Amino acid sequence: MTYRDAMSTSELQDRKLDRVFDQLDVNRDGVVDREDLAGLGARFLIGFGEPPTSAPGRALLEAFDQVWAALMSRLDLDAESRVTRDQFRRGMAEAFITGPDYEPVLRPVAQAVARICDADADGLIDPVAFRTMQTAYGTPEGDIVTAFGALDADGDGMVTVVELERAAREFYTGDDPAAGGNWLFGRI
Repeated sequence: MTYRDAMSTSELQDRKLDRVFDQLDVNRDGVVDREDLAGLGARFLIGFGEPPTSAPGRALLEAFDQVWAALMSRLDLDAESRVTRDQFRRGMAEAFITGPDYEPVLRPVAQAVARICDADADGLIDPVAFRTMQTAYGTPEGDIVTAFGALDADGDGMVTVVELERAAREFYTGDDPAAGGNWLFGRI
């Protein structure tokens, strides 16, 4: 039985999960592990100049670690395991698309990311902070401006924290090809 046969995810959802896998697999060895997720957190914190010991830095790293724990739980693997693309798709789908873990696990990641991007806590993420975030995630340079426009739902030149959190939910749980959240990490 193939992954597609076992899961009820769409081709669009699979492409989005593949995008996330590729963000994590920076050395392109075809597997991801806990250190790959920690590396994403480190790239993010370095980009924003946020110390890992600050409250926002700790919250982000702990939230990423919870994602890994949820993924390993769904795959019935220990925390030090390495997972392939198909395992990643299956575990992420079981946890966050068809499973119950978006709200308690992925939403706190979106909130932690938004908190760091919105340094002055005014509820707005400017294009510079958005670019920094996207660079940490490995979004192709040519997609960053388009992604910003897709997420800036009201067209005011800023992405609100609410818009960023909505985009994260659409990206991870949605199946609407027209949803702006599909652009969270660039073209899929």
